[in-house]
Amino acid sequence: MDHQKMLEDFKKRFKISLVITVPILLLSPMIQSFFGYSFEFVGSQYLLFLLSTVIFFYGGWPFLTGLKDELSDKQPGMMTLIALAISVAYFYSSAVVFGLEGRFFFWELATLIVIMLLGHWIEMRSVMGASQALEELAKLMPDQAHKIVDGEVKEIKIKELEKGDQVLVKPGEKIPADGIIYEGSSYIDESMLTGESEPVERGEEEEVIGGSVNGDSSIKIRIEKAGDESYLSQVIEMVKESQAAKSKTQNFADRAALWLTIIAITAGTLTFGSWFYITGDLAFAIERMATVMVITCPHALGLAIPLVVAVSTTLSAKNGLLIRNRTAFENSRKIDTVLFDKTGTLTEGEFGVEAVESFAYEYNKEDILQKAASLEQESEHPIANGIVKRAETDEVELLKVDDFEIIKGKGVIGKINGTDFKAVSPGFLEENNIEVPQSALKEGPFTEVFILEAGNLIGMIRLADQIRESSYQAVQKLKDRGIKVKMLTGDNQKTAEYVSNELGLTDYFAEILPDEKQKKVEELQAQGAFVAMTGDGVNDAPALAKADIGIAIGSGTDVAAETADIILVESDPLDVLKLIEFGSLTFKKMIQNLFWATGYNAFAIPLAAGVLAGFGIMISPAVGAVLMSMSTVIVAINAKMLKF
Repeated sequence: MDHQKMLEDFKKRFKISLVITVPILLLSPMIQSFFGYSFEFVGSQYLLFLLSTVIFFYGGWPFLTGLKDELSDKQPGMMTLIALAISVAYFYSSAVVFGLEGRFFFWELATLIVIMLLGHWIEMRSVMGASQALEELAKLMPDQAHKIVDGEVKEIKIKELEKGDQVLVKPGEKIPADGIIYEGSSYIDESMLTGESEPVERGEEEEVIGGSVNGDSSIKIRIEKAGDESYLSQVIEMVKESQAAKSKTQNFADRAALWLTIIAITAGTLTFGSWFYITGDLAFAIERMATVMVITCPHALGLAIPLVVAVSTTLSAKNGLLIRNRTAFENSRKIDTVLFDKTGTLTEGEFGVEAVESFAYEYNKEDILQKAASLEQESEHPIANGIVKRAETDEVELLKVDDFEIIKGKGVIGKINGTDFKAVSPGFLEENNIEVPQSALKEGPFTEVFILEAGNLIGMIRLADQIRESSYQAVQKLKDRGIKVKMLTGDNQKTAEYVSNELGLTDYFAEILPDEKQKKVEELQAQGAFVAMTGDGVNDAPALAKADIGIAIGSGTDVAAETADIILVESDPLDVLKLIEFGSLTFKKMIQNLFWATGYNAFAIPLAAGVLAGFGIMISPAVGAVLMSMSTVIVAINAKMLKF
């Protein structure tokens, strides 16, 4: 059963069990005694038995099957404890209905099942992480491909592609499989796969990756790897393996439940043996044993963790943190190394204008920006988009351009008011022996676009992938906490070094692919580091899944978000610090709740067992029920007191 169906199943069982619990409460002698009323009729105890049987087998079924699974895995935990308690309560009370001397535990049975179903439902709603990462990865691939057969283009499904097939990829389309270009050239956007922020030019005999996006020219490729052999399929497999390894983590409540199970069985057995030996009264000995074992499973334990999870998840969401994996969130206090992707995480992930310079006295900076943006408004290149966006921000009026033309790999040209203008790359200047003023050159990860009027250099625009303002503060504050801050990026060495120096990072690794990012995470973990990985793209997915805690930037891809444990809604690196601080507060609150949920056993179990019977002190099932209720109320109030 998948997570969504399990969630719906618990919800349905909870609602039906809640309805059945109402008449069970009304018919229970202990409840009637509490509230001073009588509601008995011929056969009422058999109706009580019938309703309790329904709730035991229907509402309690997940716990009974959970008992079987935990014992099969030799890992008794919460399911074992719950199943043990409800089984003792049901079978003992049933025996009382049919003649055994004693008291009913039917209402304790019903409320225990309802509360435990509620707790599991709350928990599953809060942390349901049936990850859709693999589905999101698969969506990167197109459904169909344009296969070239005997010179004609034929539409086929992508799964039909084989090694050696020839395929046409039109402008703006996704490349259907890994291959080599045998005709044409184009700029390929590989940012979601490799992390390289700038589209890369690919020509004949160069490799292209399935899932990357073709630029403004048609290309023909020869398929080299399809299906399971493709680069994207290998990324999918890495994500699958990493997620499977992480899913084995057990939570605190399970460990507490294991000990309470041992205590319940031990205390119950000792209680029964002692009283039967002392009094020889089988019914009394069984009643004492049942009281001990039912009390040992406090209702509050089933809510101790889920209530904190529900409160912390809500508070986290209000503060820009979406929690997908509770265990990872609780463990965020352990983080000692944070790895950041660069593009779209520490940086904005898009080109912005760093500077505009004029080399001709008759043109000011605004004139240069106007000419460049007017030319670039016809282009779809990310660099062109950055220039046009800056012009729009500065409210610069764009001019009409005639005879617009793209110089492949070099820039664009056109006529403005009858005059030839060009926006070109440094390579164009070198080819045409046009000298660049020394003052225009600057070290760093910059892309320069030069503006020519009638062949003469008149200005320049410098662009770069902008570092987020909050990145500076985030890095410094993390380092102040003694946390190492490193960067993993598929971008080039020059760009990575510049960003690292600007932010004062502990270390950086450049020009690495997704499988290498994952290996870096593994290397650090092998050295004893508790690693948090923060990223936004497909290229980060394996590392996000492999890290102790995967943190996705909310503005990134669905793949990164689905693979990660935590999502930063505001795409703010500072929220990593917020995560660590709130994770620590949440963990403390959980420990407090576990104490309140189980601590009363230190008093209740000995009293229920009758250790002070010689002094006339022996806890009754009614008092035990009150103690259980008190612990539940305390746990609920304590969870609500969580602040951030």
